[in-house]
Amino acid sequence: MDGAANWRPTQGADSAAYAAAAPAGGDWRTQLQPEGRSRVVNKIVETLEKHLPVSVPEGLSELHKIAVWFEEKIYTEATNQYDYLREISLKLLSMESQTNTQQNPGNAQVIPNQNPLGPGTLH
Repeated sequence: MDGAANWRPTQGADSAAYAAAAPAGGDWRTQLQPEGRSRVVNKIVETLEKHLPVSVPEGLSELHKIAVWFEEKIYTEATNQYDYLREISLKLLSMESQTNTQQNPGNAQVIPNQNPLGPGTLH
């Protein structure tokens, strides 16, 4: 899949540059095609399916409703296209990271016990 659904913010990207790309005196949302929003919703649904597997059509319908609600919330609150894509990308990456950590607990950072004798024990 290409376009907005696979977009990832680059380190040091300047949101002002993206805001400047909006039409003068207009809203950035007029530049975003409905197909682009549909691709974003589909990507959200894919991610949700990985983390919340469903076996019935009603469950898939619910995931789609959640994805549409989430996309609409970010779309409404975003100040520009960069902000819109960044917020969605960060949330999806966060979900992926949480799942990877849960599936591979051996990869999580282990912090050794700093008090091996237990609480209240005098040294």
